Order: sequence, then C-alpha cells, then structure tokens
Amino acid sequence: MGLELGGRAHARQRWAARGALGAAGGAVLMLTVTTRVESVLLVPVGVFGTALTVAALWWVLTLRGAARGAAGALALATPAAVLWFFAAENLLWVVVVSLVLWGFAVWAGKYALSSTKSHVVSVPEHRTPAPAKPFLIMNPRSGGGKVERFGLREKAERLGARVHLLAPERHEDVTELAQKAVADGADLLGVAGGDGTQALVAAVAAQHDIPFLVVCAGTRNHFAMDLGLDRDDPAASLDALTDAGVELRIDLGFADTHPFVNNASFGAYAVVVQSPAYRDDKVRTTLELLPELLTHQRGPRLTAQVGEKGGAEAAVIDAPQALLVSNNPYRMDDPAGLGYRERLESGVLGVLGIRVGSAAEAAGLLLGPHSTGLTVLTAREVVVDADRPEIEVGVDGEALVLPTPVRCRIEPGALRVRVPGNRPGVPETKPPMDWRRLRKLAAAVGRTALHHRAPPREEL
Repeated sequence: MGLELGGRAHARQRWAARGALGAAGGAVLMLTVTTRVESVLLVPVGVFGTALTVAALWWVLTLRGAARGAAGALALATPAAVLWFFAAENLLWVVVVSLVLWGFAVWAGKYALSSTKSHVVSVPEHRTPAPAKPFLIMNPRSGGGKVERFGLREKAERLGARVHLLAPERHEDVTELAQKAVADGADLLGVAGGDGTQALVAAVAAQHDIPFLVVCAGTRNHFAMDLGLDRDDPAASLDALTDAGVELRIDLGFADTHPFVNNASFGAYAVVVQSPAYRDDKVRTTLELLPELLTHQRGPRLTAQVGEKGGAEAAVIDAPQALLVSNNPYRMDDPAGLGYRERLESGVLGVLGIRVGSAAEAAGLLLGPHSTGLTVLTAREVVVDADRPEIEVGVDGEALVLPTPVRCRIEPGALRVRVPGNRPGVPETKPPMDWRRLRKLAAAVGRTALHHRAPPREEL
C-alpha cells in the first residue's frame, strides 16, 4: 500500500513538472502567435513600461514641488499607455493568456518541487508540563482593543494566570513588571500586545530560562505569524497555558542591549518614524523627509560591517539608505514569501541593505536579489556605524536613539516559547523556482518511480 501511494505521489510530481514546463512553453509561444512587427514589441514595451514606472516612483520620493507632481503623473500614465498600446494593437488578449499560462507554470512547478519536501524545516516541539504560576502583561489599547474584544483577560485568569493590565494613562516599565513577577515565582511570562512589548518581556524570560507566551493582540503580529499562531483568534494562543501546549527553542536578536524578536531598522525609515509630526500625518511627513534622506542630504551616513571583520564571509555595506537586521532571515526568493521567516532557530541574522543612487538603479530593484542596489546577507553579528555619535533605530517598531557603533547580534536558542500544540502553522510558502531541477524531475521521476515498485512475486 505504501509503495502504491508513493508511486501515485511520484506520478503527480512528474505530471506537475511536465505541466509547468508545458505551460511555460505555451506562455512564450503566445508572444509569437502573430508575425506582425507589433507582436515583437510585447516584451520590450512591457519591460520598459515597468522600469519607467519604478523610476518615476523614485523621482516622486526624491523630488519636490512641480517636479514631484510631474513624476507622479508619469508613474500613473506609463502603465496606462502600455495597456492602451496592447489594446490598440489587439495584443491585450495575448498578454492576458500568456500571464495566465505563466502563473499556472509557476504554481505547478512549485507544487512539483515542494512535493519532495526538501525545503521544509520545522522547529522541534517539546512536551513540557503546563505552567503553575503564569504571569501575563496585557495592553488594552493594542490592536484596537483586542484584549477586551476577545475576552483575553477573563480566559487567562480562568486558566490560572495572573494578569496585569497596562494603565492607558501612564507609562509602565514592562521589563520591571516581568522581573518582579519572576521574583514572585512566575514560571511563565506572556504578553498580549505589540511586538516591541513582546521583545522586552521575552528578554526577561530568556534571562531566567522560563517559557514565553505570545498572545497575538497587536496590530500586525509578525512574530505570532512566524510562530504559526492563529492571528484571527488571539484567545486561541492561551490554550498554550494548558497541558496541550508545547515548547519551541528559538533565537533572540539584540541591538546593543535592546532585544528584538523581529528586526532592527536603520536609515531613512528609522529617521522618519521618529519625527514629531509622523504620528499625526504619516504620509505627508514621509514625503517631506524622504527627498533629503534618500539623497544623503540629511540623516546619518551608515556603514554596516556584516560578519566578523577579516572573516571569510565578512562584507561591508557602505552608505545604504535603509538597512534591516532581522532575527533570522526573511524570504527573498519569492514575492509570495516576502515578510515570512521560514525558520526562527537558524542561529543567524538576516541582513537587507538598500542603496539606490539614481532612477536607473531604482528600476534595477526589479531584479530582486540580483540587483546591484540590494544586498542580502546572513551573519551572526552586524556592526552599524555612522558619521555621527548617535543614530535613530527602530527596534521591533519602537523608536530609539542609540550611540554608535550599534552592535547587532543573535543568541541562538535563547528563548523558550510556549505555543498551542494545535495551531494553524506558518503559512505555506513554496520553494523558489528552479527550472533546471524541474526539467530533471520531469524527465527522471518516471524512471525513479520504477525503482520503488514491488519486485515480482517470483523474486520474493
């Protein structure tokens, strides 16, 4: 029975690979269905229009006044002109069919590649007893009032937790609250709030080697997403307080002494969010500050030393406009996986640097990781220096000003996270497309499957 199921899986893999290759060939063939000169311009016009649109958006961000208005008009007019050209030449249907075929080719190809499961990495789960004296900090303002809306305090207290609600009218030191709770005997710390608050309390839990509980009551809940929690039902996270909970060992990042569960950001974004006017008018403040920040007329000039200086994998990122250092790398090989971290226990930081000096280089960002303006690396340590004694840093969304240089590091396996054993899991992301491997699968899987067939009865 097992051999039969394995054969069926191999057959599905083979036909998915062949279907992907066939659809990709059909997508290319559609671009040559007519012999008219206009059909030859399909790809060049599409590529040029996309590049010009990105370049125009760069001008929108770096210019002011009438020039910015003209750039905005160009960014809107270019894609409209491309579509008009395709429609006028009766080629729009060719573009649509080709895109549909190409979309199917990518979907089928990733299905074929993912069926091998070679890309799947899961964090080991450990069964441990339920906590006896859990302590949870809840922010009633977080996520637009999710604590009250989902009855989080009531459910946590029914499950034996002691809950502290942060007072809206005054600032409370969550690190101090967590340290006092541990001194009083707490054997689990948890947070219902944003990622910044979670990071502070997680550092205390890691310091005392006790479990940490994430209740996804924030606005975006990136950390909860990468842990596979149900972000639509924050109350489900509290099931981890019972015997149904399991523990994961994951990494914890630090920018100097400041912990982060997601990332630390430097450069233009970190400067913009610390402007006093940003909270009241985010769009206007961003557009007002970006021209000088992106052209290095304002803000710090950064230098990032990635990896140990003199080491085999050391690298320097000079003068990036934006730099993101993350607790484990984000996916960069597939647009569908952007913003996700497949692993939280790889023991390395993810490093993403953006340096763009012109509209042409901005258009080059369409090449993704192959762009000269984009640097994607991993390292155990990143040291960020600048031409000034202090720089703005966004640590899990919290605005800080730190003395330079800022040393970012990762502590592998420092954090014990308790999660429900039954949870949705991390959203499935397919592996990156590898056309060479796909061709081999299409040609070889059929032969491979033969080796898995049961031997004839007379050979048994």
